[in-house]
Amino acid sequence: MITPAQVFASHLIAQLATFETQFWLAPGSRSQALAIAADSVSKVSNSKLHVRIDERSLAFHALGAAISGKLQAIITTSGTAVANLHPAVLEAHHSGIPLILLTADRPSELRDKGANQTTYQRNIFGKAVIKSFDVQAPKESDLESLPLKAKDLVSEIVALAVQNSQPIHINLQFTEPLSSATPDAGEIYQTLEPKELPKRLDQYLQVDHAPETIIIAGANADEFHKEITSSDLPVFAEPNSGLRGENSSIASYRHLLSSNHPLLSEIKEIFVYGKPTLSRDILKLIANPHIKVSSRLGKMGRFQMPGVSKVYSNQLGLKGTLEWRDRWLEAEENLEISDVLNRAKIVEVAFRREDAVLVFGASQMIREADLIAVKSRTKVWANRGLAGIDGTIATASGIALSKGKTRAIIGDLTFLHDVGSLVIVEPLDLQVVVVNDNGGKIFAGLGLNKQLGRESYQKLFQTPQRFNVEDLAKAFAWRYVLASTVEEYVAALDLSGQVLIEVKLDS
Repeated sequence: MITPAQVFASHLIAQLATFETQFWLAPGSRSQALAIAADSVSKVSNSKLHVRIDERSLAFHALGAAISGKLQAIITTSGTAVANLHPAVLEAHHSGIPLILLTADRPSELRDKGANQTTYQRNIFGKAVIKSFDVQAPKESDLESLPLKAKDLVSEIVALAVQNSQPIHINLQFTEPLSSATPDAGEIYQTLEPKELPKRLDQYLQVDHAPETIIIAGANADEFHKEITSSDLPVFAEPNSGLRGENSSIASYRHLLSSNHPLLSEIKEIFVYGKPTLSRDILKLIANPHIKVSSRLGKMGRFQMPGVSKVYSNQLGLKGTLEWRDRWLEAEENLEISDVLNRAKIVEVAFRREDAVLVFGASQMIREADLIAVKSRTKVWANRGLAGIDGTIATASGIALSKGKTRAIIGDLTFLHDVGSLVIVEPLDLQVVVVNDNGGKIFAGLGLNKQLGRESYQKLFQTPQRFNVEDLAKAFAWRYVLASTVEEYVAALDLSGQVLIEVKLDS
């Protein structure tokens, strides 16, 4: 027996596979036709299928994998399964990461009727997706038109997602029977031609600017790597900008800002790339009324904080003088870092190794990385779209799946927030370094501990937890290492496979 649900799902998945789309699935009944199709396609193509049991974690895994540049499609059943995608969808929206969300649904006539596992899934993600489709359930009378309908839909959603660097939602209504043995999506795929993802091209614009110009490179600024590095302008590069190791990068910019270095008073113009989020000193510099500030429209969207007067969508032709750049390079500070195993040392050692992709928790540890004046070509990622700690382990796992050896450096609360993502089917080369300082120490910088008193501050903000990292490692079948010295930490970083490394700090 052939069912309309399977016909449409098989053609939809086969068309997505022509773009080498990777599939991510959480088990469910209403989505069974999509699951069967993705499994079939994965056996005959480069589109692999990855299964996770938790939709929230699943979505962050896919987000991490999407950093490789390959398109990722997430498949869920109906109900709360869809809602659990929302945190990762928000992060993808603000980070400029295309994701395809294939959510199965009951037919529209069952909405608001008390039907099981049925809610309003259409537009559930609001403005966090570039577009939301509510696709009516395929019927027997539609069988001949379904292959073309699937092809046209895939062409539209891939173009929208990739060219806008945004997630997109396809809500697919299915009626029973929900699946069948045929048609086989793998066989359909083998009749189709491979396709390339569309590219976004920006027109070139030569820009006149003051000689005393600097570039601020925030999160994900490396999408403009060539544009920035060819300018010869000094670059204040955040650790997750992808530009920290370049010749023009000023790794110690935070210390130059905090010491009010004389060169700062000479700046006349600033161009901002990516999304700078780590330093109040940077935001204060951008808001300086005596400095002209422009920004570049990128995957992370429009950056137009107070002080930014113009946003460019063109490829910019900037050109600085070597004399101006070299003065900044001469001002670089080589900071002494002690040999005690503290936050600074944890980050410095990881930066200098350059043997793995680094993933930082979006809270204290990425800020620690920003303070370390180390030039490094290590690839760095942090979920800075919304700067939340949710899904950090899952994101690192997705990166490890697509990029190879990955090292996540996170705090204890970030670890606990996503501990369920330690459930991984595929073997990964992933280290999770848990900097365990017994709670959220990032809030100490707000002065709330003095304002509230110790008891209230700990209860409301620091939130220390009672847990055992070693026991959790055993429960999830990860290797555990406690590093108490620099030497033990370095030795632990030499390990391969899935390793939990705990570093206990008093403060």
